[in-house]
Amino acid sequence: MMFASLALVLLIIAGIWMLLHHHEPERDSKRRIIARINEILPQTQCQQCGYPGCLPYAQAIVSDGAPIDQCPPGGQVARRALAELLGRSGTSRRRANDFSPMSSQVVVINEPVCIGCTKCIQACPVDAIVGAAKQMHTIISTQCTGCELCIDPCPVDCIDIIDVADDIEHWRWQRPRWAGRERRAGTQP
Repeated sequence: MMFASLALVLLIIAGIWMLLHHHEPERDSKRRIIARINEILPQTQCQQCGYPGCLPYAQAIVSDGAPIDQCPPGGQVARRALAELLGRSGTSRRRANDFSPMSSQVVVINEPVCIGCTKCIQACPVDAIVGAAKQMHTIISTQCTGCELCIDPCPVDCIDIIDVADDIEHWRWQRPRWAGRERRAGTQP
C-alpha cells in the first residue's frame, strides 16, 4: 500500500514537471538553430556586428532576421556557412564590400608610452595582446581583429589603429616633408 501511494506521488510530480517544462517543438528547433549559428561564429565577442556578443547576434539572425554578413572576424568562411545553414544570401545593403577573414585594420601599441596596466589585455576578446603587469605590451597583428575594444580602457592613450592594406609588395617609403632649400635651411614650408 505504501509503495503504491509513493508511486502515485512520483507520477503526479513527474506530470506537473512535464506540464511546467513542456517545450514547443518550434521553440526547441529555434534553440538548436541558434546554437548551430553560435558554433559557426568565431566567439570573439568583438561587437563589430552591432550586438553585444556572438550569441545575441545568433539570436538576432534567427528571431529578427538580422543580416548574416555582419561578422568581420568570421569573414567569408562564417558568412558562407551561415548562408548554407539558413538558405539565405550572404550579402546585405550595409556591407557592400567583401571583407577578408581579418579586418583591414589592426591596433598597435606605442610601446615606449605603455605603462603595463594590463587593461588592454583584459579587454581584448581574442588574446592578441601580450605583456605582463608593469611591463611593455605588444599586439600580435595576425591575431588582431581590429575590434578596437582595447583602445578605450587604455589610461595613457598609447594604442592606435592602423590600416594593414599595405603589404610588403605595395609598401613604399613616405615622401619627406621638406624638400630642397627648406630642408637645408631647416625651415618647414
